[in-house]
Amino acid sequence: MLGFRWPLALIVVAGLIFLVYRETLRQGEAVVTGTVDALARGAENISRNLLTGNVTESFLAAIPKIQNSGGGKLEVATAEAVETFQRSDERRVLWDAFSLGTTVSEIQVPVTYRYHLRLEDPWRIEVSGPICTVYAPQIRATQPPAIHTERMRKRVQEDLLRFDGDDQMTILEKSITPRLRQMAQNPQHIDLVRDKARETVREFVRQWLRLEDQWGDDGIQVIQVVFPEETDPASAAATAPDLPRG
Repeated sequence: MLGFRWPLALIVVAGLIFLVYRETLRQGEAVVTGTVDALARGAENISRNLLTGNVTESFLAAIPKIQNSGGGKLEVATAEAVETFQRSDERRVLWDAFSLGTTVSEIQVPVTYRYHLRLEDPWRIEVSGPICTVYAPQIRATQPPAIHTERMRKRVQEDLLRFDGDDQMTILEKSITPRLRQMAQNPQHIDLVRDKARETVREFVRQWLRLEDQWGDDGIQVIQVVFPEETDPASAAATAPDLPRG
């Protein structure tokens, strides 16, 4: 009877060992499966949150899809102003000894200045974590400025011996467009529209990031824009941090 118990005990022990081994395998498979799933989710997040390849090239390739103005230009800002132009002309005779008087002509005209970036100019995009820094090209004046002639005001003042007010006004009118061209590209004028231009570029790049599925809580959340003429890119880029929209 004792001899029969030993084989039975061995069978029981072997059965227990098999059950323990099977449970261990099952748990191990679950761990491996969970690990693989986690890695897959991580890889999906990485591929969704990181722009692959050359970021600048990806942006330039997408420009035709997001461009909202024709002619290879991105209009970034407009500014309206009422400009005043004046011309004073004095006539003298007898070797300048005697004055015939002065004619003063003046024009006040509302003007719309427009500014753009050339899409074919150099752009550079850098992504670091949730921050996308855009090194945009130079802000340029769209020429010629729009002159609102229907609201133009004219004034002529002639001295007693002068009768050329119309001629002087015609000369002044012809000088307006060239002078407005120069004023439009004046650095002071461009400074006034720089922040508006910066926000337009932000929105332009934001559209691209949405197309690439890169904008949002799990992707890029801040867009910084730096223009070539800015001497302190860090402070210029950080004037207004972005918040996710939509």
